[in-house]
Amino acid sequence: MSTEPVRVERRAGQRFEVNLPVVVSVAGQTMTAFTQDVSARGAFLYTEQELPEGASVELTFTMPSEITLTKSMRVRCLGRVLRRLNGGTGQRDGVAVHLDSYEYLAESESAVAMGRVSAPSTGRQSAGGVPRG
Repeated sequence: MSTEPVRVERRAGQRFEVNLPVVVSVAGQTMTAFTQDVSARGAFLYTEQELPEGASVELTFTMPSEITLTKSMRVRCLGRVLRRLNGGTGQRDGVAVHLDSYEYLAESESAVAMGRVSAPSTGRQSAGGVPRG
C-alpha cells in the first residue's frame, strides 16, 4: 500500500523537459542559469545566484526546434519568481518563474554571450522536446 499523497495536476499547458542555458537579468544584474523544463506560462531553472521570490526577471535563451516546430529561435521572456527551492551548501537553487510575456528576437539581437552553464547530475536522462507528464 502506498502512502504517497495524491497530487492534482494544475498545469494547463504542455511542459517540455529541456536543459537550456539561460541569461537571467534581475535588478540590473545579469547571471547565467539553465532550465529543467519550459512551458508557455513558466520555466523551472537552476542558478547559483539567489533570486528572491516575487522578483521581476528577464530570461533570454534559444527555444529549440522541438518546441517551436520550425527552427531554433532566440526568445526574451519577462516574468516573476514564484518560488525558490534552496539547493543547500554548494548546490544550485531551483527557481520557478511565471512568464508574463515573451518575444522572439531578431537575428541581430540574438548574439548574446552565454557563459558555460552545466546541468546538475540528476541521474535521469533528459529527453529534449518530450512533454513532461
